[in-house]
Amino acid sequence: MNRTLLAELAEAHAPSGHEAPVREIVARELAAITDRVEHDPLGGIAAIRDGDGGPRLMLAAHMDEIGLMVTSVDEKSGFVSFLALGGWDPRTLVAQRVRIAGREPVEGIVGTPPVHVLTEEARKKAPELTDLAVDTGLPGERVAELVRPGDTITRVRELRPLGDLVTGKALDDRVGVLVMVEAMRAAGPTPAEVWATGTVQEEVGLRGARVAATRGRPDVAVAIDTCPANDGPGAPKSASTTRLGEGTAIRVMDASAIGAPALVRLLTELAEERDIPHQFHIADRGGTDTGSLQLSGEGAIAGCISIPTRYVHSNVEACHPDDVDASVALAAALIEEVGRLQA
Repeated sequence: MNRTLLAELAEAHAPSGHEAPVREIVARELAAITDRVEHDPLGGIAAIRDGDGGPRLMLAAHMDEIGLMVTSVDEKSGFVSFLALGGWDPRTLVAQRVRIAGREPVEGIVGTPPVHVLTEEARKKAPELTDLAVDTGLPGERVAELVRPGDTITRVRELRPLGDLVTGKALDDRVGVLVMVEAMRAAGPTPAEVWATGTVQEEVGLRGARVAATRGRPDVAVAIDTCPANDGPGAPKSASTTRLGEGTAIRVMDASAIGAPALVRLLTELAEERDIPHQFHIADRGGTDTGSLQLSGEGAIAGCISIPTRYVHSNVEACHPDDVDASVALAAALIEEVGRLQA
């Protein structure tokens, strides 16, 4: 796994609708190994490798992370109020460092009253986002000069090793972006026309994938995203449990899409033929760009390659490098063999 590139991707500040920092990395990495790079009006990017009579394959990894948007600044206290960009568990935001993209970057923290002053009832109550605010440590007048409503807020967290794992913010879905880039680099000859797309605004409704698929009109489309690894503390027990270190996850179903059976079969065959460690993700919750990819335009044969990840949508998301490498190998194999779907 290319940890240097993953760190650059994960530590970039790029919430939904503001994906430019990651888009620049994707363009830099893919421009030299594809035939052309295109941009769409919503902010997405497509690096295209021309084909030779094969199907059109689209890989899609979303570039945005969950974030926040400033709604107001209290000029007396300097505290910054916000609303959510994407699906937040407010508990994961408490006592965290953040960065506001104001007239200049402004560091802040999200604090709560100390336990010493809380009532027994308050101690048992989980915080709501509306209970929280960003404290920049600056006078209110100065904050008002630097920060305006509509500015975005992202978490501050470095990618770090954690035993055999790596942990940090925004692995959902910067690790998917990494897999897409590395698969394009690793794939051998193919007759397929391949579109490697960095999509936008996935966390607020799978929006960018809809634009990407409408423009690219793929025959086959595969999202590359994380999936919950149900092997951590308090994880729900289910019939379909993915675990860290046991390989890439072939996503069969979630709340947004049912993977095309022919594509699920091909991905499984490729994993077995090439000895790629793999498992299956089946759930009735969550979703990926697959939902938009398979429904846009005239539709596409669509599915998803997933990287099992613990603590998704928190500041300490964690994944296993071996699973990342297995996902790269499976995506590269699909690029080379996607023509088998036409047989």
